[in-house]
Amino acid sequence: MKKYPIHIILCGLILAFTACDSFKDAYDAKEVAPLSISVNVDMAIEDVASFSGLKIKFENGAEAISETRPLEGNTVNIDGILPGIYNIYVSGKVKNTEGTEFYLNGAALNQPLYGDKNKVDIVVKGVEISPLVFKEIYYANTPKTGTANAYIYDQFFEIYNNSSETMYLDGLYLGHLNPLTPTSQAQWPAEDGDNYVYAYTVWKFPGSGNEYPLAPGESCTLTEYALDHSKMNADTPYDWSSADFEFDLGLAGYTGQPAENMVFVFYNGQATTSLKQYNLPNGGCALVLFKVPENDGWDPVNDLTLQAKDLNKPTAKTVYAKIPITYLMDAVEVFPQEDTSNKYYKRIPTTFDAGYTYVTGGAKSGLSVARKLLTDEDGNIVYNEDGSIILQDTNNSSEDFEKDLIPTFHRYGTKMPAWNHTLK
Repeated sequence: MKKYPIHIILCGLILAFTACDSFKDAYDAKEVAPLSISVNVDMAIEDVASFSGLKIKFENGAEAISETRPLEGNTVNIDGILPGIYNIYVSGKVKNTEGTEFYLNGAALNQPLYGDKNKVDIVVKGVEISPLVFKEIYYANTPKTGTANAYIYDQFFEIYNNSSETMYLDGLYLGHLNPLTPTSQAQWPAEDGDNYVYAYTVWKFPGSGNEYPLAPGESCTLTEYALDHSKMNADTPYDWSSADFEFDLGLAGYTGQPAENMVFVFYNGQATTSLKQYNLPNGGCALVLFKVPENDGWDPVNDLTLQAKDLNKPTAKTVYAKIPITYLMDAVEVFPQEDTSNKYYKRIPTTFDAGYTYVTGGAKSGLSVARKLLTDEDGNIVYNEDGSIILQDTNNSSEDFEKDLIPTFHRYGTKMPAWNHTLK
């Protein structure tokens, strides 16, 4: 942690106290004197470009006092603060010198402010705000009445611009990781270490660089087939005909929708595939969104060093695409259900997803998972400066996602991008 001293001057009618460590002394006023409070912030991120996005808040519940001030630089003056026991919060968004955004949050609780009790330490944790995140994933499928089967063509997921700047989807990649369901454990070449994740299939957003902007507060929807699925299966209530993108592999009766087509990149060492549909396993999937640096020639079809086999299946001929973890923008691990007996195996390193999410009903429940809204210490929703919401992203899907939801496009009122075909 890097320590940033922040000096808060509390000026006004403050009572001096005899030296005592109990909270009671903070209320037993006998003399009036100004008090200077020094707050030292231990911050989990380094190279903060500016503190101007932070605020500091003093709360005294007994006296119903709440004072909030912006943190401009390292000093803020607060007038008229009464003595007492305070909860002190530091929170807000900042950028480091490389332009990466973080949401910071820390607190010092039950702090007696009086006399020589004028030093407070606050540990502030920084959560990197990934510009683009998986917002909702519907993978569990809808059951078909009277059969043991499920209707498998209505899956979708949604990607949200969580930042305060316009992002471009053009050329970004989506990886669907192996094993398809986490009930078996893969073994990868030892020389790879923890430097890669391994994709069963890889797709790419179309566009030459600036054709598919996603503004703050906008999200794009991707579905296997962008049509009204209630017309295809009586048990399916979902109309996904407004989807922005689809994974069209030419399944008879499902092709030709107006949504933009995702570009197929990789399956088993090839840039073409015999697969007729793009399905997320209804028992749990692992998805990554990633960006290849401009000067990297990442080509898992023609570069055999970017292919790997599962060493736990020595006779299998299937190869998987190696994706450097340095490319990852967001990653979500989905298990079939709550893992109370450690029988499932993670496919995403814990540095990118320390947990997992799931739907309680499992396969064929027709339910989805969706990322939570980011809230502050008072439970208030945190917004970007333009008023767009920020979604929680602590790199722990166990904490970040709501479970057992009815699948919904543009949950929380997020906006459809201006280039969506229904708006033309």
